[in-house]
Amino acid sequence: MTSSTGSHATGRKAAQLRQAAEDAFAEEIAALCRADDRPRPPNWRMSPQAVVTYLMGGRLDSGLAITPKYIGDRRLMEVAVATLATDRALLLLGVPGTAKSWVSEHLAAAICGTSRLIVQGTAGTSEEAIRYGWNYALLLAKGPSREAVVGSPIMRAMDEGRIARVEELTRIPSETQDSFITILSEKTLPIPELNEEVPAQKGFNLIATANNRDGGVNELSSALKRRFNTVVLPPPATIEAEIAIVESRVASLGRAFEIPAEPPGAEQ
Repeated sequence: MTSSTGSHATGRKAAQLRQAAEDAFAEEIAALCRADDRPRPPNWRMSPQAVVTYLMGGRLDSGLAITPKYIGDRRLMEVAVATLATDRALLLLGVPGTAKSWVSEHLAAAICGTSRLIVQGTAGTSEEAIRYGWNYALLLAKGPSREAVVGSPIMRAMDEGRIARVEELTRIPSETQDSFITILSEKTLPIPELNEEVPAQKGFNLIATANNRDGGVNELSSALKRRFNTVVLPPPATIEAEIAIVESRVASLGRAFEIPAEPPGAEQ
């Protein structure tokens, strides 16, 4: 029964229209973890140097080619990874199409093995989506208890020592954004109803993305800005870089849709 269930789960993952980074690039991540003999921060699956290799591409001693996930300035990825190795949160800032979400997903996948602890920022994002909510059936039946608490992705990341992601941070109303201040400064999430708190375990950190060009954005307070190191992801610097990005994404989408790839026609 266990084998059958495992095969079914594997088959469903393979049939997904879009796999998470940790599934789509599982072979590369596993190979980097095996080959990596450098020091790793607590609860990191690989060293910061290996994370940069995963993002920028390279070739391992085994001969396995690591595909580049980000085509651009290596220094930006080094700064991003170094930030996450400290107690500073990371803010990826840029216009649409600069790979903010893509980089965020791959950073989380490489560092902690999951990119799924994510909060999508919108004008309707509530404080409960950042902190916690309640299972009201249990709350009515048993009263306030940890069993009745429904943890947010941020709370789960803190409890497990993982990376949490916040998409479109500046879309979240300003008064709700400030829920992150205590989490990032004190590294704890109070639950005043229970007179308890959830302390962040080693390895916890936060990656947020933001676009400062569209309308409808909410400026971050100066207190919240101080909790982030900001890395600005620029548009492709050259037409060659843009072509390389498009070719990489087309190849990735082709594999997902099982479309045979054809080499581009020769110029006449």
